[in-house]
Amino acid sequence: MSADMIHPGHLKIIAEARTLGRVVLGLLTDEAIASYKRLPYLSYAQRKLVLENIVGISEVIPQETLDYVSNLQKLRPDYVVHGDDWKTGVQKQTRDRVIEALRAWGGQLVEPKYTEGISSTQFIAAQREVGTTPAIRMKRLRRLLDAKSIVRACEVHSGLTGLIVEHTSADVDGMTHEMDAMWMSSHTDSVARGKPNIEAVDLTSRSGALNDVLDVTTKPVLYDAGTGGRPEHFAFLVRSLERLGVSAVVIEDRDASRGSDPLGTALPQKQTGVEDHAEKIRCGKRSRVTDEFMVISRIESLVLKESTQTALTRAEAYIEAGADGIMIDSNDQSPDAVLAFCHAYQRLGRRVPLAAIPTTYSAITERELVDAGVRIVIYADQLLRSAHSAMVGAVKSILENGRSLEASEACMPIEDIIGSMPQQR
Repeated sequence: MSADMIHPGHLKIIAEARTLGRVVLGLLTDEAIASYKRLPYLSYAQRKLVLENIVGISEVIPQETLDYVSNLQKLRPDYVVHGDDWKTGVQKQTRDRVIEALRAWGGQLVEPKYTEGISSTQFIAAQREVGTTPAIRMKRLRRLLDAKSIVRACEVHSGLTGLIVEHTSADVDGMTHEMDAMWMSSHTDSVARGKPNIEAVDLTSRSGALNDVLDVTTKPVLYDAGTGGRPEHFAFLVRSLERLGVSAVVIEDRDASRGSDPLGTALPQKQTGVEDHAEKIRCGKRSRVTDEFMVISRIESLVLKESTQTALTRAEAYIEAGADGIMIDSNDQSPDAVLAFCHAYQRLGRRVPLAAIPTTYSAITERELVDAGVRIVIYADQLLRSAHSAMVGAVKSILENGRSLEASEACMPIEDIIGSMPQQR
């Protein structure tokens, strides 16, 4: 079982198993569940505690994969009891393997009828409507990193985009794929407000969009804080974000003082000193109330055409200062520089999770990033860029035709947009 939420269907199966003998329950780990659908709300330890206190269960053991054969060969049970809902879909091959394994010692498969009208999926949907707490949301990013080979985060910049990322999923070869987290970019926030650069939008004005997103979603948030400001200011920002339930803050090692001269002429960009940035990381870490909140350092070396070794030297210094993650960025259309850094990074003696933003080098696949050691992939600016194209097209169509767009052209009536998505109460 996954047993994220116990319902009468679970109890019915356990009751039937009790009539057959001593009940050993295989509990899917977070990793096993996350391999084919969303991460469970409760951790493995929490779910195990609940099950161990249900009458009739003699033992709970970890089921670390979707293939049960390894555990069955250790236990050699007389009976395997499982609801009959696994005869089709993603678990059909698992069922076939179980039947084959049981033949080796004459075991029997018992399949109680699936309890119609009750499912964990329905309970999860109801839970999403209720919402989450800051503490639960904040912890979720570390749980995802523990459970998944790669964590997907998509840019959001409003409550509506948050709802889209929260509820959109895709079926890929019988597996449910969805975004794991949300990325709030300083660059996107400034562009969404029609401002030319991130310095034109202060943190106070950005808090409105952040609160809008937190109000209607449950997924973890990674917050792009630009350079983070002065170390003492960054410490206060960390406390504010942690209190709201944000999972991580990302700060870049760019020299914030080199934006433009008094006449507005752009100045050449450069990175801040290694020790200056490291001290900012230490200030942020010292100001945390919990160990769950993550401080991630974004390295700009490849953007500024510095060497891989320069980027690695900075990564080592930032990890030593306490960074919980390293983000590598590049403006090249080729992923070669990023991949070279990633492969060299894997040889470091001490590492933290590695994040990448494949916006300019968009032809790269998630599989290639995983193979290179990337743990967090951030799809930055995707929603804003696609919305901009659609909105420009809508205005041009109105101007060219002299009439309003029909419902089919506009995709969905405006009053139905929010109504089509579950809402947090």
